[in-house]
Amino acid sequence: MSINTPTLITFQQIGNEAIGHLSVGEIELQLPFSPKRVYWVYGTPENVIRGGHANKFNKQVIICVSGQVNIHLEDKSGKRLEFTLNSPNEGLFIPHLHWRNLSFSDNAILFSLCSDKFKEEDYIRDIDEFRTFQE
Repeated sequence: MSINTPTLITFQQIGNEAIGHLSVGEIELQLPFSPKRVYWVYGTPENVIRGGHANKFNKQVIICVSGQVNIHLEDKSGKRLEFTLNSPNEGLFIPHLHWRNLSFSDNAILFSLCSDKFKEEDYIRDIDEFRTFQE
């Protein structure tokens, strides 16, 4: 997995409809970093766009554990990518320096694994500043 390219990750799924499922993600196999922080987002109304930022250094793997999340990414060159997460055994690796906007279906739950602890100074919250930011 390239550490500079957004990549869909399929996690192992164990179980069946009779007993339910369990999915597994292991560091160095599916996760390109050792998580330092996790968070989850829920209760977001369908007409709300979340995100609206990029990270200077933090990388993420996001998983939609319920419902659907649409992710719109833009890299420093202006290349735009769109992803839809709607399966709890699939995640999206988002490298640093990717602007993101997320929209949620009703009752969607997003789970995020982060490479770093929260630091406000890591966030770029202005799209024009992002487009001119120099590493």
